[in-house]
Amino acid sequence: MSLRFVLSLALILPTGLVVGQENEPTSEDQEPSNRLAGESSPYLLQHAHNPVDWYPWGDEAIAKAKREDKMIFLSVGYAACHWCHVMERESFVDPEIARLMNEKFVCVKVDREERPDVDQIYMTAVQMISGNGGWPMSVFLLPDTRPFWGGTYFPARSGDRGDATGFLSILKQIDTVWQTQRDEVEKQANALTAVIKANQVSEKPSGDESKLESSLVEAVARSLKEQFDPVHGGFGVGPNRPKFPEPSNLLFLLDRTRRKSVDDESRELSRQMLLKSLDGMISGAMYDHLGGGFHRYSVDQRWQIPHFEKMLYDNGQLVSVYAEAYADTKGDEYRYIVEGTCDFVIRELKAPGGAFYSALDADSEGEEGKFYRWTEKELKEFEAIDSWELARDVYRLSGKPNFEHEFFAPDPRRTLTAIAEERGTEFSSLNERLSPIRKAMFKVRSERSRPITDIKILTAWNGLMIAGLADAGRILGRDDYTDAAVKAAEFLLAELRTDQGRLLRSHAAGQAKLNAYVDDYAFFASGLIALHRATGEQRWLDEARSITDTQLEWFWDESGGGFFFTSRDHPSLIVRVKDPVDSAVPSGTSVSAENLLYLSRESKQSTYRDRVEATLQSLGPLIRQAPAAVPRSAAVLAEFLE
Repeated sequence: MSLRFVLSLALILPTGLVVGQENEPTSEDQEPSNRLAGESSPYLLQHAHNPVDWYPWGDEAIAKAKREDKMIFLSVGYAACHWCHVMERESFVDPEIARLMNEKFVCVKVDREERPDVDQIYMTAVQMISGNGGWPMSVFLLPDTRPFWGGTYFPARSGDRGDATGFLSILKQIDTVWQTQRDEVEKQANALTAVIKANQVSEKPSGDESKLESSLVEAVARSLKEQFDPVHGGFGVGPNRPKFPEPSNLLFLLDRTRRKSVDDESRELSRQMLLKSLDGMISGAMYDHLGGGFHRYSVDQRWQIPHFEKMLYDNGQLVSVYAEAYADTKGDEYRYIVEGTCDFVIRELKAPGGAFYSALDADSEGEEGKFYRWTEKELKEFEAIDSWELARDVYRLSGKPNFEHEFFAPDPRRTLTAIAEERGTEFSSLNERLSPIRKAMFKVRSERSRPITDIKILTAWNGLMIAGLADAGRILGRDDYTDAAVKAAEFLLAELRTDQGRLLRSHAAGQAKLNAYVDDYAFFASGLIALHRATGEQRWLDEARSITDTQLEWFWDESGGGFFFTSRDHPSLIVRVKDPVDSAVPSGTSVSAENLLYLSRESKQSTYRDRVEATLQSLGPLIRQAPAAVPRSAAVLAEFLE
């Protein structure tokens, strides 16, 4: 559906400004608190002393907008978002801009990690309006919360960043349109809302669309092959296109390398794509060669220049992928990566009680990546250490800077295994010789001003990390990793489950809050299943069944099959969404199908298998239309058909 947009704004929206990160606190001593001061989200608290009269999402803000006949300005971001904090520093602490926002709009701030339901609905609108999406997300809503117009990051004033229209000008033009062209605003809001609702139609597929057949799995394999980068690994080819790990794609390929029903040629191709991607991600600076763990994504094709934030959900999934790859290949470097990532998470993201925080910021001292990069002068301090020349050559830390501007970052451009082979030695020997330099550099780096930690504990993301640690413990024989998974699971069961057996979404500042989403149930149950596989203990299977049964009660779609993203008693939004797409975070639907299939085998209950079938049937139209959108579901389908 094509939409006619009534604003005559010559806006040049920045492209590629997706999830960046920073955690810069605002000056509490200069501004009084706004309504966000009572929230527990670190992201919302970062804005609690803005001069903008922010409201959290909820009835109070909506009622005010209706009562005063004002549009809502909705700003969505998260604590580790670099461009979110750029926009805060440029616009939300600007007195002139804040006065206009407070006078003309009801201003609402949302942490997308706490309220992914709100984020999902309005991100769909922004993508339809501007053709791209990302954070910060800036959306203008009618008082009843229908979206009218939006974008991502905007500079404060026109001319601040090239030809982009400034946020101050946008505010004035939006208000003018609201005051003088109300009918056109209503038409556009109706059109946008209709498209959003149409995308969420929940009807049970019939006829050919409901057939579950192997050709659907093969369509996913072909689609991923078309998107695969044969030079550097990963998916997506283009000079300015960022590279994301996309663990769901990797798990699909891993599944095909093990599946006997796949022909030899396809199995080998899947293996090559998988290993090329795994090797690519640890060859550049996207993997932290000093402290372990993966950064969020790379801004270039070669995995060389990362966006420096570190997210729990990425690292949890990648631990599982690399651990399973190690199980198949016995490649020592994969084991080293798994251990380095697990050690990083336990060292830097573990909260009191055993659960895990959400993220580390990209920025420190107001600059992205400053914590991780090196100057030539700083590197000279390591010249007296044994094996410095080896480390300098392996990690490309001499000559022309290998990173942005005058900076260096450890970036071997190849796996250490490949470098060892070229030097006629083994990975273990080369790695041991490099260890003293890495430890020395890590010690110096640890004394720098650190990026701030987002101390939210999210049930869903902890579920992914529990699964990663349990997989690592099982495959590597590391009981300490399994124990860490157990402690995190016990924390969630004690602190984020109600007496009625319902899960909560978020825990921060000693407070658990918010209705859980389907992802929370699915990912946590998946983590408990991973613990059952790792330990063989019946209690983890029983807990996984209990949580899954509760999920079926509150999220199951009786008419269309599959799962809604929100529970049936969730606070009402303009539409009750489903989210079947596997992206950076897998779909709760795909993980639920995976859980149900495991539970059907372990408990011998046909009811679970029936729900798997209905869930996969509900995905049939999407698999046929956009196969690469559902790789994890396709792996479940392959298992179901066998």
